[in-house]
Amino acid sequence: MQPLFNHFLTITDPRSEVNKAHTLIDIITVAVCAVLAGAESFVDMEDFGNTKHAWFKTLLELPNGIPSHDTFGRVFSLLDPNEFQAHFSEWMQSVVKVTKGSVITIDGKTSRRTSGKLTKALHLVSAFATANGVALGQVATNQKSNEITAIPELLKLLDISGCLITTDAMGCQSDIAAEVVARGGDYLLAVKGNQGLLYRDIKAVFADANTASLRETNTSENKGHGRIEQRVCEVLGGEDVIARLRHKNNWMELNSVVKVTARRTAKTTGVVTEQTRYYICSLKNPSAERMQAAVRAHWGIENSLHWVIDMAMREDESRIRTDHAPANMAVLRHIALNLVRGDKTRKVGVKASLKKAGWSTDYMERLLGV
Repeated sequence: MQPLFNHFLTITDPRSEVNKAHTLIDIITVAVCAVLAGAESFVDMEDFGNTKHAWFKTLLELPNGIPSHDTFGRVFSLLDPNEFQAHFSEWMQSVVKVTKGSVITIDGKTSRRTSGKLTKALHLVSAFATANGVALGQVATNQKSNEITAIPELLKLLDISGCLITTDAMGCQSDIAAEVVARGGDYLLAVKGNQGLLYRDIKAVFADANTASLRETNTSENKGHGRIEQRVCEVLGGEDVIARLRHKNNWMELNSVVKVTARRTAKTTGVVTEQTRYYICSLKNPSAERMQAAVRAHWGIENSLHWVIDMAMREDESRIRTDHAPANMAVLRHIALNLVRGDKTRKVGVKASLKKAGWSTDYMERLLGV
C-alpha cells in the first residue's frame, strides 16, 4: 500500500488558528491507528495514543503530546465528512485495482444509536468491491429515503469504468442508471413495487410461454443454516423483449431483464418457501451464470461489510452523535477494515486482527505500510 496518510495532508482544517495545539494530520493519524486497534470512542483514542506515545513520536511531530478526547471529539464533529470521504475514496483508488467486469455493490446501513432528541440516526450508503472485499467509498445521509440522492453523489467519488453496479430496489431509479452509464459502468438494479409498471411488465415477459425458448438459465444449489436453497436465474434480452416494457425509454441502455427464483427447503421440517426477484440490466445478452453470481455478490455486502462493522467494531452500539462525528467515525472504521483486509496473510477474523494491531507495533506498521 502507498502511505495512507499522504492522502489526508490536504484536507481542510475546520478549526480556527487560535490555540491550535495539534496538527490535523496528527489527530487523524492517531485516530486511524486507535480504531485499527479496536478503539470505539474518543476516550479510547486518547488512551491508546498515550499508551503508544513513544511509538507515535517516531512517526509524528506531536508538539503538545497526544490530543485529549475532547479534542478528538471536537475535530471530528467539525470535519467536513464529504471531504473526508472524498480523500478516503482517493486513497482506495490508489491502492485497490478494481478490474473490468468487477461487481461493485451499493447499499445502505443505519447506525441505530446515533440518533438523539434533535438528530436522526446516521444512514450511510457504501460502495463495496465484492472481489476485493473492501469499501471503496461512502456518503452519509440522515434517513434511508435519501439513498436516492446519495447514490449519484457516491458514484461521483468512484472510478466505475467497466464495472457492474448493483443496488437494491431503493436504487432502481432512472437517474441512477443514467449516472452509471455516463461514468462508463453497467447496472443491475432490483425492481419491486416502487416501479409499478416496469415490475408488472417484466413479470409478464417472463410469464409468457413464448419467451421460454429465448431464456438462458442457470441453476445453483447451496446447503447451510439448516436448509437447502436452490436458485434459478433466467435472463432475457434483445430488442423484441425490451420493446414490451412500456417505460423502456426511461432507462438508459436497458438491454436485458433478469429473474431469480430462490426455493428454500428446511432440512428438519421439509417446509418449502419460494421467493422471486426481478432485475433490469444494461448488459447485452449477459450469461445467466454471471447474473446469478452478481445477484449473490450483492447480498454479500451484508455479511462482508455491514455485519463485520457491527460485530467487530460495534458500530450499532456507538453513541457518538454530535454533528459530523458519526459520519467521520464511519469513515475511520472503513479505513481500519480495509487495512485489515489488505493483509492477505492473516488467518484470523477481523476482530482478532484488530486486537493484534493493538498488541503488536510491528503488525500495526505492516498494516499501515509505514
